[in-house]
Amino acid sequence: MPEKATVEKARADLRAGKSPTTAAGEFVREEIEHVREGKHGARSPEQAIAIGLSKARRAGIPLKPPPKKGRAKKSTRRSARTAARKRSSATSRKRSRATLKALKREPKSGASRSALSRHAKSVARRRKRA
Repeated sequence: MPEKATVEKARADLRAGKSPTTAAGEFVREEIEHVREGKHGARSPEQAIAIGLSKARRAGIPLKPPPKKGRAKKSTRRSARTAARKRSSATSRKRSRATLKALKREPKSGASRSALSRHAKSVARRRKRA
């Protein structure tokens, strides 16, 4: 469940005319903070980002549709599709606890400064040159 302040900031971004991706950035930031605080771990920066985007979709942020075939793993596409459809209906207690337990087993280094820097550089390399 995202924090109230995060949802409010994201809504304010949308009202200000900023892009949905910018608004979703608040959720990603929150997720990275959670990993750093030790609430749970993330195997890689991509995983932390994916969790944040999923929360944004469930909060009703109008993000782009899930990635097309070949762009992401099948499970990622399916998860994004469900998150976009769901709109925060309560997850069963069993599933929620299982997810959290699995995330707690992950390392905390996924949201470290160096890991995020590495991720940003690799993504920038993949983008077209200006």
